[in-house]
Amino acid sequence: MQDYNYVWANCFEITLELSCCKYPPTSELQQEWENNRDSLLAFIEKVHIGVKGFVRDAVTGAGLENATIVVAGIAHNITAGR
Repeated sequence: MQDYNYVWANCFEITLELSCCKYPPTSELQQEWENNRDSLLAFIEKVHIGVKGFVRDAVTGAGLENATIVVAGIAHNITAGR
């Protein structure tokens, strides 16, 4: 699903795995949080780095659907939504 959303919905999903243990005991959850809190908060702070906004016609100001956004040096173009 992550690949599909990235390619077709301009949505970048991630999965975070904090431990090798799929189902840690309840008694260990607090320690897992403490072990990973700073990293998780640092990641959340970086989420909105990049370009975001609306693609509009330069003359009319109307929104443009399916506009291709190309950035020099990045080999993956983005297509604007509705």
